[in-house]
Amino acid sequence: MLIKRNLEDLTIQDDYLFKKVMENEAICTKMLERILHIKIGKITYREAEKSLDMKFESKGVRLDVYVQDEEETVFDIEMQTTNYRSELKKRGRYYQSIMDLDLMKKGQPYYQLNQTYIIFICPFDLFDSQRHIYTFRNLCLEVPNLELGDMTTTIFLNSKGTLNDVDDDLKAFLQYVDGKITEDPFVQEIHRQVCEIKQNEKWREEYMYMSDKIRLIQQQAIEEGREEGRKIGLTQGLQKGQKKIIANMLKQQLDYAQISTLTGLSEQEVQEMAEELKEKNA
Repeated sequence: MLIKRNLEDLTIQDDYLFKKVMENEAICTKMLERILHIKIGKITYREAEKSLDMKFESKGVRLDVYVQDEEETVFDIEMQTTNYRSELKKRGRYYQSIMDLDLMKKGQPYYQLNQTYIIFICPFDLFDSQRHIYTFRNLCLEVPNLELGDMTTTIFLNSKGTLNDVDDDLKAFLQYVDGKITEDPFVQEIHRQVCEIKQNEKWREEYMYMSDKIRLIQQQAIEEGREEGRKIGLTQGLQKGQKKIIANMLKQQLDYAQISTLTGLSEQEVQEMAEELKEKNA
């Protein structure tokens, strides 16, 4: 369980770099416009890397990119690199409920809830239909094309799509997610931002500090696990060390995706350890 890469080795798929790129208001706005085919005015960041109900004892959420436009439409954009089908399909449902709690003020009538979009950017095809984009809204089963009208939309983008279902602009962005740098002006703009982030001394130091902090947590937990291993068996002791690492990272308010990126464990493994720790503490 080691930190996987240096800042220079990260790509747009990596959590840290993706969030840094999306801090550029112009890039974030253009990306939303390409995906949704709508014109967006000025956006505001509700909070960078917004934490919603982030408690170790309960299931909190840390959103990657959480912004709002001038019409008070709210957007959550997530880079999702781990393909756990049943978990990911329900994650959007949970994110929506937590966002609604965040948006609803005390005494506010329900009809004033904001229109929301949750967008997952995936380097895999979650639904195996070769599409680049899958858009979900609540529809009536008995009356075709009758929408519930709750103003919620969940979108899954697939960088591995092969159908001609999106325009060239969005295809170019998804190709960049998949590692291909085209001459598309927007892709070039994103890539310049990526290069600037990697060369920025402040962000280099920030990433190194974060990495060193995680390494220290890991080393302390591994040493504790080794000591425990001498008493109860090496394998069992190292497993305890892993759980200690996960517990410390959760206390630092890192989410499953971040912990997965930093440790090399899958998100499913991280989630299972976190739930086990939660049950133990309960």
